[in-house]
Amino acid sequence: MSEPTTPRPARKPKEPEPIPDLDLPVRPPVGPMLAKPVKAMPKQDGTLFYEPKWDGFRCIVFRDRDEVYLGSRNERPFTRYFPELVEAVKAELPERCVVDGEIVLPSGSELDFEALQQRIHPAASRVKMLSEQTPASFVAFDLLAVGDEALMDAPFADRRARLEELFPQKGRSVRLTPVTKSDEQAGEWFEMFEGAGLDGIIVKPGDQPYTPDKRVMFKVKHERTADVVIAGYREHKTGPIVGSILLGLYGDDGRLHHVGVAASFPMARRAELVEELKPYLAELGEHPWGHWAEQAQANLGRPAATPATGGQRVPGAISRWNAKKDLSFIPLRPELVIEVAYDQMEGDRFRHTAQWRRWRPDRTPESCTYEQLERPVSYNLDDILAR
Repeated sequence: MSEPTTPRPARKPKEPEPIPDLDLPVRPPVGPMLAKPVKAMPKQDGTLFYEPKWDGFRCIVFRDRDEVYLGSRNERPFTRYFPELVEAVKAELPERCVVDGEIVLPSGSELDFEALQQRIHPAASRVKMLSEQTPASFVAFDLLAVGDEALMDAPFADRRARLEELFPQKGRSVRLTPVTKSDEQAGEWFEMFEGAGLDGIIVKPGDQPYTPDKRVMFKVKHERTADVVIAGYREHKTGPIVGSILLGLYGDDGRLHHVGVAASFPMARRAELVEELKPYLAELGEHPWGHWAEQAQANLGRPAATPATGGQRVPGAISRWNAKKDLSFIPLRPELVIEVAYDQMEGDRFRHTAQWRRWRPDRTPESCTYEQLERPVSYNLDDILAR
């Protein structure tokens, strides 16, 4: 078996931005409060609040007069990537406040996470251009501080009430997420809002303080299944066992397109998969994605080729989030089919890691097409934010 092509070394990532010394009762960095997944919508117990789950970049906004800091979950702030949001925060939020929310990118009546990812770019000139061509918005859903008052120890019900006071009128780029205390209405939102690009419901106990980095909230997300082709695998960081399996679907053009990975396996199962997949090892030059490194390198810094653009979606050669990560793969003949569970699509691929469900020996690879995927009914984003 030939070795995968090695891409050119990636440019060294920039050093993290310094954290400013802000005159606020809550100062960065602050890890956001998190949610743990649950299968069913929690029933109302008298304390719960239900909100749409926004599909974007989690961000805590710190504003101290003319100083704005957009904090992220991974200690690399978003401030330099979203200059239009810095100006929006100055225009639409109080002079001194700390607000938790989500950076999103509306495109028409829907959210576009793929376009949002393109906003993270090292070149200042491109950052400026994209801020004008694809401006982002900020959806607020929690208040950690305002003026000299720290609110992290206050219950969420009180923080939400104070947050609503900051939005007497509809904002332009900084918006307030809708909320309901009705589990029935939350169930309706769960079905309706997906068509606008939202991916579930967040459930918050109203008596909880703000607890950084703790999963004290709940999230309910969609789960669907699809039959997909196994086209290769990447080795695990610990050695020559399966780390993730590369998945494909056939498009209308008859080509196999990379749609994501399945990766959650026990360690013993990862070793077993190496033996099960060994009979299907293929030469990279004979593989449908044999040109993966060249195409991924050519697309670096630009939107990836997709079936919709007449291109073939192939695995990436360089990670947008970790330039040192090795994304080469072991090619396999595309003859095996498995069923996976997924939550939502991001354009032509799975938004998150898919979950292996079972082998599908009764399906032919050619029958695994995009046609089987369920498409949510469209819903207007502005109608959600107007609630």
